Amino acid sequence: MKISILYYSKTGKTAEMAREIAAGVEQEPGCQAGVFSLEEMDLDFVRDSAAVMVGTPTWVASTTWHVKKFFDEDSKDCALAGKLGGAFATANYPQGGADIAIQTILEHMLVKGMVVYSSGASLGQPYIHLGPVALKDQFEESRELFRIYGRRMAQKARELFGE
Repeated sequence: MKISILYYSKTGKTAEMAREIAAGVEQEPGCQAGVFSLEEMDLDFVRDSAAVMVGTPTWVASTTWHVKKFFDEDSKDCALAGKLGGAFATANYPQGGADIAIQTILEHMLVKGMVVYSSGASLGQPYIHLGPVALKDQFEESRELFRIYGRRMAQKARELFGE
């Protein structure tokens, strides 16, 4: 089962977070992660994916314009409707707006007809209510959280779509 992890990254931290999420996806038997920047996305892989996660740096308490452009224009050929969707973000500090950035992505996914998921509190700790956030000063300590998120998304994709 293919799962796409798309991101925009300015400093490389969001890309690094995407790779950690992919490592979690690939812990789930039968799941293959494709990690792509929005500028260099493998459209065929995304179309064939059961789930798509999108990540963004937090910029002025929201997503970057690159992510907005992806949903407004570039996602039209991705066949997102019906896929499982999730979101993640990086931020410089806790009150930087990462939660708003994630909610913005999830709202776009709903408009595209995706089924959104994060695992919330349903699977116990660590709780991931909207999606994981990587804070600049806590990135190293959070790597396992990102892998757990990837694994949980892959498990839900398998539950929903078989394999």
